[in-house]
Amino acid sequence: MNTSQTHIEIASENSYIVYFGDPNSLAISPEASATIATTCEQIKQHFGSRLIDLVASYASLLVIYDTNQCDHLWAKQALRSLLNTPAKHSQNSGQLVQIPVFYSTKYGPELSLLAKNAGLSVTQVIDIHSTTEYRVYAIGFAPGFAYLGEVDERLAAPRLSTPRLKVPAGAVAIADRQTAVYPATSPGGWNLIGLCPTPMFNPEKQPHMPVSVGDRVQFVPIDEQQYLTMGGQLHEL
Repeated sequence: MNTSQTHIEIASENSYIVYFGDPNSLAISPEASATIATTCEQIKQHFGSRLIDLVASYASLLVIYDTNQCDHLWAKQALRSLLNTPAKHSQNSGQLVQIPVFYSTKYGPELSLLAKNAGLSVTQVIDIHSTTEYRVYAIGFAPGFAYLGEVDERLAAPRLSTPRLKVPAGAVAIADRQTAVYPATSPGGWNLIGLCPTPMFNPEKQPHMPVSVGDRVQFVPIDEQQYLTMGGQLHEL
């Protein structure tokens, strides 16, 4: 890893944030995402029980550590040592996770609009969205909300001018060149195109999510009956 492209800054009394690239011009990059995923594994192994949590984003990584087991100097030196250690990674690293989606113009009200704006049929939009392989770039906004990219530019669409007050759990959506599955009922301004029966966050299970930063995701179209059989619920908007 080229350490000239990484920057370590204090985030709090027990955390550092590592920037991969220029902090003032961070951009979505499959290479940066693969590097962050590899670095996460290195940190987990090296820090062991000293590590409290890792919060990865598009081009940065928040490292939270236990000050009862190490001090800030040890943590920074450990991070710098890891960043100085060349690590093999691939843009195809991470597991490939298939996530079922019931694409529907009724339960995904922006599906038809995206098709119209792109000059495509609804079937073509579904084909494009489901045959693209996405990378998990970040997890945030709400527990289990995974930001996936990048959406085919033909399907890219801005957020709604007026966000919905209530988006159902499992809603599959697009905003700009990102796509995601809402893990829980919440407000939201993304374009809805369908429903997913797979829980994206379960605090009772380990791991809590079916995906992690650095994983690859491909959506698999299912019909309404399959969606219901897999435990999905239909929500009127």
